[in-house]
Amino acid sequence: MEIKVLGPLTARENGVSVVPTAAKPRQILALLALQAERVVTVPTLMMEIWGENIPRSAATTLQTYILQLRRRITQALDGDPTRQAKDVLVTQHGGYLLQIQPGQIDVQEFTRLAASGRAAHEAGDHRAASDLLGQSLRMWQGPALVDVRVGSVLELEVLRLEEDRMAALERRIDADLHLGRHTEIVPELRVLVAQHPMHENFCAQLMTALHRAGAAWRALDAYQRLRETLIEELGLEPSPRLQRLHQAVLSADPALELSVPAKG
Repeated sequence: MEIKVLGPLTARENGVSVVPTAAKPRQILALLALQAERVVTVPTLMMEIWGENIPRSAATTLQTYILQLRRRITQALDGDPTRQAKDVLVTQHGGYLLQIQPGQIDVQEFTRLAASGRAAHEAGDHRAASDLLGQSLRMWQGPALVDVRVGSVLELEVLRLEEDRMAALERRIDADLHLGRHTEIVPELRVLVAQHPMHENFCAQLMTALHRAGAAWRALDAYQRLRETLIEELGLEPSPRLQRLHQAVLSADPALELSVPAKG
């Protein structure tokens, strides 16, 4: 079964969609997909669907939803004598498990590529880091599970994924800065800073890229905009790290330049 959760939820077996239209079965499938190859307990599924207000009929209703999912899987298997729906959506003691082959769910591939990219970044191999992290980020087709109603369990999963995506994005941009791609990434950073007006790392990366591109005044303007937003929204000044970067731009500190120019 090929599953995508980094954007709209899709799940296909033999090219046939097994994603239900009803909201609660979609939640169940999404949670099982994110926890593929691991048991999701009945209490966890109930918490996701009903929150704290679990009805007395919850156990029976949950079984009905599981049955509905298995019927869709059965239809997609199209009489395959080697597999049955219960072999894909497996009943385990205390819960259920979605059985899939490695590499068939986008979130696992994203995690693998992002981890390899992080390792390359930490090792100072910026070209490999940029390539691997770029591949991982291209797997995203929109916000995770953008078309699924999320409960308290999925909400945390989606938050974790978004934090992983942001971390991969920051590392990829840092790798690009080390490769001398400052001019190319300025437009992307402008959009990111506009979308995340209090995100200091994106602001710092934009300031660095603008300074290296010969637009120090624009770097100072970016700092000022962030500072005004932080003071207005939180009553805080930028961090000491960002203040030091601001002073470095003001003084045209040579340390801001690439030690060894690299193009690519």
